[in-house]
Amino acid sequence: MHPSYLPTPEPFFSRREALLRSGTGFGALALASMLPTSSLKAGPALTSHIQPRAKSIIFLFMEGGPSHLDLFDPKPQLNKLAGSQLPAGYKKVITAMGEANSPLLGSQRKWKQHGESGIWTSDWIPHISSCVDDIAVIRSCWTNGINHSGGVCQMNTGTPLPGRPSLGSWVSYGLGTENQNLPGFVVMTDNPSQVTNGPRNWSAGFMPASYQGTKLDSGMEPIANLNNPKGISDRRQRMKLDLLNDMNTQHAARRESQTELEARIQSYELAFRMQANAPEAIDLESETNETQKLYGIDEKQTEAFGRNCLLARRLVEQGVRFIQLYHGAGSKWDAHSAIENNHTRMCRQMDKPVAGLIHDLKRRGLLDETLVLWGGEFGRTPMSEKGDGRDHNPTGFTMFMAGGGVAGGQTIGATDDLGFHAVENRLHVHDLHATILYLMGIDHMALTYLHKGRPERPTQNEGDAYRLITGRTQA
Repeated sequence: MHPSYLPTPEPFFSRREALLRSGTGFGALALASMLPTSSLKAGPALTSHIQPRAKSIIFLFMEGGPSHLDLFDPKPQLNKLAGSQLPAGYKKVITAMGEANSPLLGSQRKWKQHGESGIWTSDWIPHISSCVDDIAVIRSCWTNGINHSGGVCQMNTGTPLPGRPSLGSWVSYGLGTENQNLPGFVVMTDNPSQVTNGPRNWSAGFMPASYQGTKLDSGMEPIANLNNPKGISDRRQRMKLDLLNDMNTQHAARRESQTELEARIQSYELAFRMQANAPEAIDLESETNETQKLYGIDEKQTEAFGRNCLLARRLVEQGVRFIQLYHGAGSKWDAHSAIENNHTRMCRQMDKPVAGLIHDLKRRGLLDETLVLWGGEFGRTPMSEKGDGRDHNPTGFTMFMAGGGVAGGQTIGATDDLGFHAVENRLHVHDLHATILYLMGIDHMALTYLHKGRPERPTQNEGDAYRLITGRTQA
């Protein structure tokens, strides 16, 4: 048949195009009302369910499992019984390395009360100890995953199994970003090693890929290829991106179910805007020598994590909503043996930068609206492993929060007298996530995303916000 006799194919319109073209564009009014109208709502147009206390979150993730028994939770009874078996009456658990019947390992740390609040901390964290009046130490955390993969996944997504959105993605979805020229959810690591589970930890799961975290590189150049190639002007770069956008949009129009394509288009546009705005945001050399020393950037052991902590503060100032810093990427806090050597090194790297971050946020008036969260995927056992190490302990461990409406100078919950199980005010990961969202002004049961016809929630319909962390019982 001659081509002129072939039927003309019907034009393909996406749902968005149909709204724009039908009814002389009247449908676009409805579309506009459903889309964000300000930079404060880059996610769904969600009104805060509760009075928000924090605008941003900095999650300091100690990957591998720091020992609460040697940092924040002193146990004299543990030292008294060191070398003996776990006494009768303690619930036995399955440990990752099968060390449940090993003798107890005492702590070699020196403990002291600090601040007006008198919170106990060990000599491994002298700088953080100076911040205790701004910190709420939560000694009663617990989780389900006994290995690193499950533990890291659950602390990030609420479940040990992959596939669900990360907490940062839920926050991005619910509140968006305050700066359209920078990512709303940023992830940084302190070394080139792969974090357990990799990008799964900051994935958007079943939500659109645009809500996933953006990983910045460690070192002197956090954002690779930020500047235009030599000889390429901004106008020429804009023309290249416009052409690329046209081709990508045509390709994505017939593949609406693949949200990764829309996310990729948005990432190119964000990258172009970042070329104009990000250089200033990541320029640490503009900071005073005193500020750089506060974070330990002038010292070899603290430089890497210090740079990330200082960059986190600068990103908060630019309106980035959720910032996650991994310390010890590659499970370097995992001390199955030689815990003294391991934790001495790891604490030396992170103690000064973390304290510097808290002090710096406070003196700049940012701590009240920035929630700082510190912790790992689990703690360590009171039983020994290999004679001088500790196994994984998900049944009781410590995290701390500072700023963002949190009442400092308080200790929440408790483990038993050996630091094995959380026994008082037990806070599961779902409770911790609900509390974080509560401080951000979000009711974890009201934030939903419809997935396969089912309303999904960040805490899987579980958990309660620990409202007493603000020092008040009311919302």
